[in-house]
Amino acid sequence: MADDFEIQLAVDDLETPALTKAQLADMLFEQIGLNKRESKDMVDAFFDLAIERLVQGEDVKISGFGNFQIRTKAPRPGRNPRTGELIPIGARRVVTFHASQKLKEQIQGTAD
Repeated sequence: MADDFEIQLAVDDLETPALTKAQLADMLFEQIGLNKRESKDMVDAFFDLAIERLVQGEDVKISGFGNFQIRTKAPRPGRNPRTGELIPIGARRVVTFHASQKLKEQIQGTAD
């Protein structure tokens, strides 16, 4: 996508502590001028594509934001915290996120 526009997000615009897909679609509607259906479809298509790539084991890189990667964790012994009983934890795939340097710098800039 072109860098000609920037979506403005004010913290006051967030009704909940989490940024939702519906809020992203509303921002596209208000700031870019897409209609509500197009906005929702675009957000859904983005997440569907990202999920599809991760399921296939591919990384998802978003310039200026970060990388989502699939990591395979080996099986290991675990323990039930309530009973202390040993429980095996099977091998599994997990998604990890690594923030880009640009995002890290922006976050550090707001900490002052």
